[in-house]
Amino acid sequence: MLESQLINKYFSKLSKGNKGSLNLNDDVFFDRKNKLIVSVDTYVEGIHFINFKKPELVIKKIIRSSISDLVCKGVQPKYYFISGSGNHKSFTSANLKKISKSLKQEQKKYNIYLCGGDTVHSKKLSFTITTIGFSKKIIFRNKAKLKDDIYVTGNLGDSFAGLNILNKRYKVSNNLKKYFEDKYYKPVINFKLIKKLFLFANTSMDVSDGLIFDLEKLLNSQRLTFKLYLEDIPISKNLKKLILLKKLKKNFFISQGDDYQILFTANSSKSRIISKIAKSTGIRISKIGKITSSNHKSQIIDQKGKKITIKERGYLHKF
Repeated sequence: MLESQLINKYFSKLSKGNKGSLNLNDDVFFDRKNKLIVSVDTYVEGIHFINFKKPELVIKKIIRSSISDLVCKGVQPKYYFISGSGNHKSFTSANLKKISKSLKQEQKKYNIYLCGGDTVHSKKLSFTITTIGFSKKIIFRNKAKLKDDIYVTGNLGDSFAGLNILNKRYKVSNNLKKYFEDKYYKPVINFKLIKKLFLFANTSMDVSDGLIFDLEKLLNSQRLTFKLYLEDIPISKNLKKLILLKKLKKNFFISQGDDYQILFTANSSKSRIISKIAKSTGIRISKIGKITSSNHKSQIIDQKGKKITIKERGYLHKF
């Protein structure tokens, strides 16, 4: 059973009458009256991060991916709570010092504050992060309009390349190794766009489970489809280098998840202001496709104009 099916079957009814739950079909809880936004994420060793050999980096990955849920909604994260389950092997004195130091760095970088949490003894290492922000409004899912342009910030695929390098599937130079490992552990969170998103985005979310799967979630309650252009989907110069070096394909990397870039749609009339904001903030924002009618199936078009199939649509949460 998929996560969405599990939620719909067992939990959606429990949220009826609670507008802030957004029918359990968004990334956050939004209490409009109290201007309160909350997100909760859990990370398990071996699933959401490889291992705990570098606790100082794992904790950065966890914090950044958690606050990303609010950032893509146009909300400034303010407070966070962290709960951890583990044992004396993972929570050694040395590891705890590294975690504390990294959290201090992330707090300073993103102006967020630790407010509490919990610890539990367990054989399995995991973390749960609750993030809180305050805003009069957010950018919802499922608010795309027919003929909207589809955009994504930054580059896609670097984190997945980093995962493969960490798993020793690709042998590369030390420079490439460092670049991709940094992208895996330290995703770039586009804080400069937080308030600016309201100027152009009709709907928005972060790319956590993969471009295709997340785009489907972005539209899941709407009778809409999408057309993407493979050539326009942004990847870094280093990923292009890796693809050539290892004779790989671009479409293998673009929808693997863990990118934490912002995926949004906007009316075509907003293209000029989007370009202007991209230039002023120094953030790469790429138009990658179009929202289409449900009379047509969603499709991805290659540089030759041919429809292609991407086997890996993203990370599916199965139970």
